[in-house]
Amino acid sequence: MDKIEPKYIQAVELIKKAILQSQYNAVRLVNQEQLKLYLGIGRYISENSRSGFWGTGALEIISAQLKNDLPGLMGFGVSSLKNMRIFYEAWTTLDEKSPTAIGDLQTSENEPVIICQPQLSNLDGFPMQEFFAVPFTHHVRILEKVKDRDERIYYIQRTALSHLSKDALLKAISADEYHHRGALPNNFLTTIPDVKSARRAIRAFKDEYLLDFINVEELDADDIEDVDEKVLEKEIVENIRDFILKFGKDFLFVDSQKVVEVKGHVFKIDLLFFNRELNALVAVELKRGPFKTAYLGQLNGYLTVLDDFVRKPHENPSIGLVLCKSADKSIVEYLIKDYNKPMGVATYRTKEEMPEKFRNALPDIEDLKKLL
Repeated sequence: MDKIEPKYIQAVELIKKAILQSQYNAVRLVNQEQLKLYLGIGRYISENSRSGFWGTGALEIISAQLKNDLPGLMGFGVSSLKNMRIFYEAWTTLDEKSPTAIGDLQTSENEPVIICQPQLSNLDGFPMQEFFAVPFTHHVRILEKVKDRDERIYYIQRTALSHLSKDALLKAISADEYHHRGALPNNFLTTIPDVKSARRAIRAFKDEYLLDFINVEELDADDIEDVDEKVLEKEIVENIRDFILKFGKDFLFVDSQKVVEVKGHVFKIDLLFFNRELNALVAVELKRGPFKTAYLGQLNGYLTVLDDFVRKPHENPSIGLVLCKSADKSIVEYLIKDYNKPMGVATYRTKEEMPEKFRNALPDIEDLKKLL
C-alpha cells in the first residue's frame, strides 16, 4: 500500500474516533433506547386496546405474528406487551403529547401507522437519568409491587444509584425501605453544624432494619442479656456483607469489638463502620432488648473516645447508632436532644417476625452464609 498522506490519516483517525464514540454511546444508551421503545409501543397498545378498537385477543394475535415474522425475537410475548402498556400508563405524564386522540391511531388500511417514541417532558424534580438507567424488568417489578408514585420514584433511584439486582430490589420493597428512610429518631440537626451534612446523615439511616439472617433460636437460648448481644454481634459479623447492604451504600466495615484504651480504661465498641459520603466513623451499639435511657450516655461516651483517639483530622465527627429490639420514638426524641454527639436509635426485626408472604421470599440463612 502506498504511503497515505497526512490529511487522509487525520480523516481516518477522526472517522475511527467517531465510530468508537458511537459504539460507546450505543452500549451506554441501549437501555434508554429500549425503554423509549417500550414506552412508544405501550402507548400504541394502550390507545388501541383500551378503546376497544382492536377487540379481544388482539395481543395474542399480535404476539404470535411477531414471533412468526421475526424468528428468535425475544421479549414480545403477550405478558411483555401488557407490561409495556402498564409501563406507559404508569408514566404517561412523561409524554408531552399525552393523551393523544385515539382517532389519530385509527387510520385506514391504506395509511401507514408509525409508532413514535413519546416526546418526553423535562418534569421538575423527576429523576430522568436514573429512570432510564433502570432495566425494564426492574421497572415491571416496581410497578407490580408499589402503587404510590413517589414511592416508585424512590425505588427507581435506589435501584439506579445502588445497582440493585432484581432480588435485592424485591427485598428492599419487602422491607418497606421507603417508609423507613429518614424516620430515625436522632439529634443530627442540632449536633452536626452543617445542615446539608445533617440531612445527609438522616437519609443515611433507617429507623428499622430487617436482619433476616439472625438465628432467633440462638438469641433466645440464654436469658443473660450480655450473652445474647454477643450472639447477635456474632451473627452480624458472620453475615457482615448482608448487614452492610441493609445499611445502604457507602458503608465500609472497620471492626467488631473495637478496643480503645483511654487513661487506663478500655472501651469496646460493638461494630465500627466508616461512611464515605458522610466522611465519618459510625459506631453501632447492639442491644438485645428494648431501648434504655442508659444506652445514649454509653454511646455518647464512645463517640467522645472515637473523636479524640481514632478519628483522623480530615474526617467529620463520629456518628453513633443504638440498634435495639424495640423503642418508643417519642421518648427517644425527647431524651436524645440534650446529648452533644450525633446519635440515633433504630430497631430491628428478624426473619421470623415478618409477615408470611415476605418471609417466604427471603433466602435461607445458609444461602446467605455461602455468599460470604
